[in-house]
Amino acid sequence: MRTIANLFGKSPFVPLQSHMRKVGECVDGLGDLFQVLVNEDYDSIGEIARKISKTEHEADLVKTDIRNHLPRGLFLPVDRGKLLEILSTQDEIADTAENVAVLCTLKNLPFPENMKDLFLEFCSKSTECFRDSRGVIEQLDELLESGFGGIEAEKVRELVHAVAVKEHEVDLCQRQLLRVVFGSEENLSYSEFHLWLKILSEIGTISDLSENLADKVRTTLEIK
Repeated sequence: MRTIANLFGKSPFVPLQSHMRKVGECVDGLGDLFQVLVNEDYDSIGEIARKISKTEHEADLVKTDIRNHLPRGLFLPVDRGKLLEILSTQDEIADTAENVAVLCTLKNLPFPENMKDLFLEFCSKSTECFRDSRGVIEQLDELLESGFGGIEAEKVRELVHAVAVKEHEVDLCQRQLLRVVFGSEENLSYSEFHLWLKILSEIGTISDLSENLADKVRTTLEIK
């Protein structure tokens, strides 16, 4: 099996993409988590959360391996610091996915009927935003081959713009959900109310970080 060091010999971006795929597994796991949360299937929530935590740990191992093998003093097509910034943001997304999963296990939350559809739409838009940012990372090799210009660079700029648009849609959805939660305040206990606020905030953070990640790539393009 190829090590991270071997991957760097092919491209400085291949290890980042390898890490991003593991981050993607964490975010993908949230899809199942959100569905059982809506259905108030409390037994399944813990099982899914444990899987996400295990995958996040695996992503951490890949991140550490990359940091240990990222070449120093050798020519890289992108500044070493920029690569580490991208890696760090990817790591934050995996951490946030785990945070969401853990929060959902803290208490058997009642799910207000009037927020189920909106909640699933919010979660779907947030994960779509992440997938678009992952698409940006998957295009990095093509960018390298094109010298960070031409059609490939324009394709990445369009993806970055799509991420920004979806992040805004997530924000709008989140505001609607917050109104519902505050409207249901009398029917929720103090701990349930604040736990819902925290869960929604963390889910929204996934799209925020996804936009930040895409923007870091865009900035790299402009520097080039």
